[in-house]
Amino acid sequence: MRPMRFSPPLLLLFAALTLHGCALLPPAQFYQLEQGSPALPEGDKGPALLLGPLKLADYLQREQLVQREGDDSLSLSQRTRWAGSLEDDVGQLLLRQLAGQLNTSRIALYPDRIGFDSQVQVVLSISRLDSGVQQPAVLEAQWRLLDGAGVQRSSRVVRLQAEHNGTVGDQVHAQSVLLQQLAGELAQAVKGMPVAESAPPRKAAPVERPKPPASSPNIPVLEPAQQVDVFRF
Repeated sequence: MRPMRFSPPLLLLFAALTLHGCALLPPAQFYQLEQGSPALPEGDKGPALLLGPLKLADYLQREQLVQREGDDSLSLSQRTRWAGSLEDDVGQLLLRQLAGQLNTSRIALYPDRIGFDSQVQVVLSISRLDSGVQQPAVLEAQWRLLDGAGVQRSSRVVRLQAEHNGTVGDQVHAQSVLLQQLAGELAQAVKGMPVAESAPPRKAAPVERPKPPASSPNIPVLEPAQQVDVFRF
């Protein structure tokens, strides 16, 4: 069987149709969570807070937006994507909201804690954050509060829900609102937690220098006795 051969005009027509088909595909749309408008901290009256570790469910760690269908199945679309890492986006949103609501700029996002002595630590795990065209936005999470010594002071499992109009943009807005509500609950829990004052930096103990050996007393040196010749008669 002989291989099929295309004449140059047919090749040009095929290439034109391929490019035309690609041009008809809509471009990808990129989305980010809405950070809201938290107040800027003034005076650092709140505690030194460490946010994290923060963990997202495995199915959320991807570029595409996850859509939940009516039968509770999940679908992905190549045309709707996150503009970056969703986990980083969630962390930054919660960080800014907590800084404003707790009135503190002494706040860090795990694992960036070099030189940071925290009074409160928030450990957060988000097991669900999604929505669909006909499904509401749902956030399910568990958080734990630890004191400066690493002792757990409180914990809670939460489920929040918000409606939307079905468009992807409004779904992202609804998910952002749920995360802002979660930040509000975390801020209230931190405010009700007794926080110990940060211990002042310890002063280095003075270094004791070795004392010089005591000088020996001046002991006169005895000259050796000279031999005396005794003459006997």
